[in-house]
Amino acid sequence: MSFSFRRLHTLGVKLFLAIAGANIVLVLAAYHIYGSSFDRGLVEYLNKADEARLRPLIQQLGEGYRAHGDWAWIANDRQRWQAMLREVLGGRPPRPPGDAPGAEPEPERDGERSREEERERHPPPSLTINPRMLLLDADGAVLIGSAERAGQALKKPIEVDGRIAGYLAYTPRLERIESLEQVFQEQQARRFLAIAIGMLAAVLINAALIAHWLSRRLNALRHGANRLAAGDYETRIAVVGHDEFAQLARDFNDLASALETARRSRRQWIADIAHELRTPLTALRAEIEALEDGVRPLTPAGVGSLAQETSRLTRLVDDLHLLSLSDLGALSYRFAPLDLGDLLRTCLDANRQTIAERTLEIELSLTPGLILQGDAARLGQVFGNLLQNTLRYTDPPRRLCIALARREDGASLVWQDSAPGVEPQHLACLTDRLYRIDESRARTSGGAGLGLAIARAIIEDHGGCLEAAPSPLGGLRWNIRLPLSPGQTGQGTPP
Repeated sequence: MSFSFRRLHTLGVKLFLAIAGANIVLVLAAYHIYGSSFDRGLVEYLNKADEARLRPLIQQLGEGYRAHGDWAWIANDRQRWQAMLREVLGGRPPRPPGDAPGAEPEPERDGERSREEERERHPPPSLTINPRMLLLDADGAVLIGSAERAGQALKKPIEVDGRIAGYLAYTPRLERIESLEQVFQEQQARRFLAIAIGMLAAVLINAALIAHWLSRRLNALRHGANRLAAGDYETRIAVVGHDEFAQLARDFNDLASALETARRSRRQWIADIAHELRTPLTALRAEIEALEDGVRPLTPAGVGSLAQETSRLTRLVDDLHLLSLSDLGALSYRFAPLDLGDLLRTCLDANRQTIAERTLEIELSLTPGLILQGDAARLGQVFGNLLQNTLRYTDPPRRLCIALARREDGASLVWQDSAPGVEPQHLACLTDRLYRIDESRARTSGGAGLGLAIARAIIEDHGGCLEAAPSPLGGLRWNIRLPLSPGQTGQGTPP
């Protein structure tokens, strides 16, 4: 019982009930509207037909009143009344104006006589109006018919020589339709009911098909989400059509691809970190074991080697910690107004000795007065990482061109060094963590592949961007965009 109750809460059942319920209401409303409008239309049609039938009778009654001067000729002769009703309402043609009761009949022509005989042999059906007919005098007194119906009867005046001589009255067909008309109405009601039942069946089938179609596509998404939750990031959903479900399937597949890439990156990240930590730790352990075994004496050179490996390990751990803080959004900054050109000169001056030792030729083109809100220490770390990258991975004769200019959207810094360069397929990955190229820019001086990742994180935290491109000098070109302080942006020529 509980299983069946839970089944009622599934999306397929809800869709079926919603679609079927809405359409059933529409079908029932249409059945009621069509049925009631047909009844009213039928009654109105029959009432108008009655009025049309009564016109010849009113004409004959007026001619009879003119010929006799009163209503006694018809009020005292019920057979004549019935004969007139049968003649007019039963389908016989009305008498000509000169053929009123009491007048001399004109000789019938052969054609008229033959049509009259044909009607007598095959009379048309009656409109069942006879029992509802009444004849009233000019004062409204009932001469012929039931006085009880006079209050509900419709009165048609009988005019003779410009004055009202009496009234021909009849009870209208309101909601009661007699004999054949009632049978016809019932037949139409049955037809409407059959149509309504057919429409309901079509609605239920249509609702079931739509609910099944929608629930099947949603079930595919649900099963795919369950597989993703279970760690199966290789799962994909078939994309069918171009509707919202197809777009949702494409988004699902993109999500699965992103999760799969993230898992591979995480595994690679862990393996790379383990490798980077193992290298200095192995060197430290070897040095310490050599000292313990007496293979190497404790000399200042040995202590310096231990200190160098310890510093390398400390720097690696500090870089990993810095990237972790950046991912968490917890990396602290001390923003203050600073001149970007002055900060670049300060960074180069601090590394003057290393630049001279590596015989690096530097060309500067710095626009003065470019002020931005930034952390001087963090941005100095960025420029230091770029400088170390140039010093490590360029071949003699080494060249570095730095150009700083104002742009409409802020400051533009272009950092270009000499050969060797990087293949285009590697450019987008240079700022990934622990990413290295096993070619001319391999890790030859102990780099862990974290400096450029840290530089990108700091630049992005300052609202800028860092992009790599081929350099005209044969090496790398780093394009850095940084927003300036309010009032500092303006026209400028990019370098």
